[in-house]
Amino acid sequence: MTVPLTYLEFHALFVLPPVVALLVAATRRERAWWNRRAIAGIAIMSVLAVAYTTPWDNALIDRGVWWYGEGAVALTLWHAPLEEYLFFVLQPILTALWLYQFVTVERTSLGLPVWTRLAGLVAGLLVAVVGAVLVLASSSTLYLGATLLWAGPVLAIQWAFGWPYLWRTRRVVAAGVLVPTLYLWVADWIAIDLGIWVISSTYTTGFTLAGLPVEEAVFFLVTNLFVVQGLVLYRWLLDRLERSDARTVVTEAGSPTLADLLERREPEG
Repeated sequence: MTVPLTYLEFHALFVLPPVVALLVAATRRERAWWNRRAIAGIAIMSVLAVAYTTPWDNALIDRGVWWYGEGAVALTLWHAPLEEYLFFVLQPILTALWLYQFVTVERTSLGLPVWTRLAGLVAGLLVAVVGAVLVLASSSTLYLGATLLWAGPVLAIQWAFGWPYLWRTRRVVAAGVLVPTLYLWVADWIAIDLGIWVISSTYTTGFTLAGLPVEEAVFFLVTNLFVVQGLVLYRWLLDRLERSDARTVVTEAGSPTLADLLERREPEG
């Protein structure tokens, strides 16, 4: 039976409207940041999302972890529909635009002890290890395990780079992740209910979150975590590099007093 709503129409109804609304709000709220940095950040996240998610997504579709309803997709490229690749771009944009409504920069040093970075790396790799165990344990834990195995390396990189900073800005990170995640959980539940895509019972645990397969809930949680953490760290990095360049200019101009003033106003710890 043909689905009542196509995947492309799903984008038009549930993804594009909040993207447009948040885009308008972002351009009005912080124009200077939007012009110079936000577009670059969104572009980086979108390119990484497409490059990193495409092989994983196609492998799971080929395995039969999920499939699409009759008439739901317009075109298939490899094993995934065109609309799926479009979603790889739209989700980072949606989440980033939400984050840009309130994200700030904490003035802390980029420098971290080696053991601190190592702890973040190990924590992320442990997520991947748990995922690998679940993949091998049973067919019913394959989807959940594959998601964690796929997420682990990204989390390891982000946490190794700056997990103390992410913890320091945890309220911003939490708000940036939770709101779009909750929204996409609802949208995903509607799409599954309409039959736009179908999740295999063979490769899932059967546990649900208010009717949404827990595997889908975990997927949207970790992907939004990727985007938010990546953009928070990106903005932190640019801010510190720009301030470092400014201090260099001040020193070369022979104004150590001003440099000292900057240091006092921006403690590095």
